[in-house]
Amino acid sequence: MILKLFIYEKRKYMEQINFEQLSKFSKAGPRYTSYPTAIEFKDTPEVKTAYLEELKNSQAPLSIYLHLPFCRSACYFCGCNVVYTSKVDKRIRYIEYLKKELEIFKKFVDINRLVTQLHFGGGTPTFFTAEELDEIIHAIKNTFPNFSDDAEISCEIDPRFLNREQMKILADNGFNRISFGVQDFDIEVQNAVHRVQPFDIVKQSVDLSREFGVKSVNIDLIYGLPFQTLESFKNTLELSLKLNPDRFAIFNYAHVPWLMKTMRKIDETTLPKPSEKLKILKYSIDFLTSHNYKMIGMDHFAKPDDELFLAIEKGELHRNFQGYTTKGGTQLLGIGLTSIGYGENYYIQNFKDMKSYEKTIDNGELPIFRGVKLDEDDKIRKAVIMELMSNFKLNIKRLEQQFNIDFKTYFADEVLELKPFLEDEIVQIFDDKIQVSFTGTMMIRNIAMVFDKYMHQHKNSKKIFSKTI
Repeated sequence: MILKLFIYEKRKYMEQINFEQLSKFSKAGPRYTSYPTAIEFKDTPEVKTAYLEELKNSQAPLSIYLHLPFCRSACYFCGCNVVYTSKVDKRIRYIEYLKKELEIFKKFVDINRLVTQLHFGGGTPTFFTAEELDEIIHAIKNTFPNFSDDAEISCEIDPRFLNREQMKILADNGFNRISFGVQDFDIEVQNAVHRVQPFDIVKQSVDLSREFGVKSVNIDLIYGLPFQTLESFKNTLELSLKLNPDRFAIFNYAHVPWLMKTMRKIDETTLPKPSEKLKILKYSIDFLTSHNYKMIGMDHFAKPDDELFLAIEKGELHRNFQGYTTKGGTQLLGIGLTSIGYGENYYIQNFKDMKSYEKTIDNGELPIFRGVKLDEDDKIRKAVIMELMSNFKLNIKRLEQQFNIDFKTYFADEVLELKPFLEDEIVQIFDDKIQVSFTGTMMIRNIAMVFDKYMHQHKNSKKIFSKTI
């Protein structure tokens, strides 16, 4: 009976996604890992003042992001800030500067504040040896010793570069979530994006993480890569399912060669057409929901007992630079080259080039490059956009009480701009809430853009964002 009910619910879900509407509304737009988005970040004294004041005065729980930027070679699809090298001395030097940066933080932050999240991103974090990873982890925990018992401690891993010694260090230090970058298992696709990793290598890495007791394993896939077809991606999904991950993330490839030089190595004539991408997306949703995964956010899938699914059921899911999370209300500290942090009143980013990063730290200062100070309007719009992006609905009454506004008066122009979505029944507006349809969840970036006051400045700028679908 339960199986029949699940199949019925899955079919009903798929029937309510109108893929023709997705094509109709697709256009370039932000992914909204922040609001305002990073293109609004500037180098101004006001930003630094807001940042340092909040570091000193806030008692919110801490979320820590550490950027480990090194990779041995380029993956052509990658949009991350990466340093390509194979030199050991660069790793050692970087660790020393991370330690110096952590020492400087002690001047501004109450180091005994509760830490609820720690995330290692890259680059390739396992570019560092087991001993080096241990040194980095201990530097962080010696600086911020008060981790919560249920802290989410996670690491992004390239399955090609993980050994037993590294996995043991991660497990011994409490890492409980691992995200494996798979992207695609088709050899033609892998060759085209300069990242060849056979299924057996990925399976060995996943099995190793399970052996060491990692509670949550995530598999990251990308659709829209060169030479991908619906048939080839079906095989990737079937192979990925054999790994039995707790979560899937299936991202739409953002082809922005004007921003990322490595993407210029991709022959654009080999990229799948939008119609093929939609077929892949539709099949992926159908395939995963039929195998007992639930759709979370615009690109994540999780098993029904996963905390992400439970959070979205309660309307308590949050979104940050690491994706979807249940840990809201934190102050994010970005540590390392190009890392981004945020608080209630600001976003801040470290220098992107190593020379400036090191020079600033040598001067005894945090390596602040740029950021944005949020005014009251930014905060209101951020609350709207992030709740829509996370939970596909907006509690109007709660927003009105929080900011002492009348929603339909404050957002009168935006409500009018939502008219095409209302006419197509993608969005419904009630007195107490905004509700997004199942189809609307797939174009949530488009809906969020309506509330983004900065988008009007960029409406004629084609080479800023990737397509939403």
